[in-house]
Amino acid sequence: MSLAEWALFVGGLMVTMVLAGTLLGRLPLSSAMVYLALGWVLGPDVMNVLRPDPFLHARLLETIAEIALLISLFAVGMQLGVPLRDRRWLLPARLAIGSMALLVGMVTAVGVWLLHLPLGAAILLGAIVAPTDPVLASGVRSEPGARPDRMGFSLAGEGGLNDGTAFPFVMLGLGLLGLGELGPGLMRWWGISLLWATLGGVAIGALLGTGAGRLVVLLRSRHGQAVGLDEFLGLGLIGMAYGLAQICLASGFLAVFAAGLALQRVRERPQAPRAEQEDTPRQARDMQDTVQAFNEQLEKVAELALVLMLGAMLSYAPLPAAGWWFVPLLLLVLRPLSVLAAVPGEGLSRPQRTMIAWFGIRGIGSVFYLLFALRHGIAPRIAETLVSLTLWTVATSIIVHGITAQPLMDRYILWRRRAGRRR
Repeated sequence: MSLAEWALFVGGLMVTMVLAGTLLGRLPLSSAMVYLALGWVLGPDVMNVLRPDPFLHARLLETIAEIALLISLFAVGMQLGVPLRDRRWLLPARLAIGSMALLVGMVTAVGVWLLHLPLGAAILLGAIVAPTDPVLASGVRSEPGARPDRMGFSLAGEGGLNDGTAFPFVMLGLGLLGLGELGPGLMRWWGISLLWATLGGVAIGALLGTGAGRLVVLLRSRHGQAVGLDEFLGLGLIGMAYGLAQICLASGFLAVFAAGLALQRVRERPQAPRAEQEDTPRQARDMQDTVQAFNEQLEKVAELALVLMLGAMLSYAPLPAAGWWFVPLLLLVLRPLSVLAAVPGEGLSRPQRTMIAWFGIRGIGSVFYLLFALRHGIAPRIAETLVSLTLWTVATSIIVHGITAQPLMDRYILWRRRAGRRR
């Protein structure tokens, strides 16, 4: 297609999604389901317009997926108004660390015993399909503010954290396949890939987000400087947090997510002198609202690009026989089991446990780590298995979770209202 034809197609698609947005809200469909179907139609199986071959173009596709993931993590971080020291983060942390580690272990066992994969490849498969997606879970995403619904907040927090906490398991799998350095006795993996990457990423992002936000608010409230270009602030923080974290061998994903969280909290930490404190929160709110609105629009564009690409990539991933049982096993059995093992003692009701266990939506993070693994040169037979199982897991998740999101959320909201009246 020529540039003019692409412009016509993409522009028409965007306008159509705006016009059909209300209709989609009334149907058991999500925008991601529409993009997925269009991507498949544009792919080699039908129109042969999009040809995102993951085996030939892994590096380019990985870069696109990484950019989209960074945008989504920053946008989600800015929607969560709970400080990191708050106890409400305990449940998302348990889901993103404990539950995900258990899921990686169960998928590893399935990979070794039933799929007959080498141990490293089985761990790699588990790490790729374990992260949940905060963008595609927008139908059940937490509402903004300091007092969000616990179910929605936990899912959004889990999705923001586990794209970073999956990285050590990916590196472990690659290392066991001889494609990465683990160090003597796994010391490099424990010290750098696991502990430092996780803690360092959060620390770097939190410091940059807090520092940049406070500096902008201080300059505006006391000196009338640094006014405007709030959109640049969001993009700049994404670039700075990711770049500095990667240079320091920390997790760029956790850094960007933490930067979004920290910038969102600046509004409640006025730094101006007492006489100007009334004006400072307004300056912070204006900055935060502009950055958040801009990043939410970027997030929607990123979702469009990535899910279109995913739909076209399905042509390069014929569904293997194992896919007919692996995908249902992962979504219907292993994900719920991993969640139920992580939530005891959190005081969740049965509807909350059920919703969290079901809505483990797979998406951009899984696609990114798949392409990351392919770029490292894994063996062709293993690569074909990983590509097929991962892409069909994500596609199935988009469809089944997209269909069930609105009906289940309607029931959940009804339950919350009844519970509120009883209290």
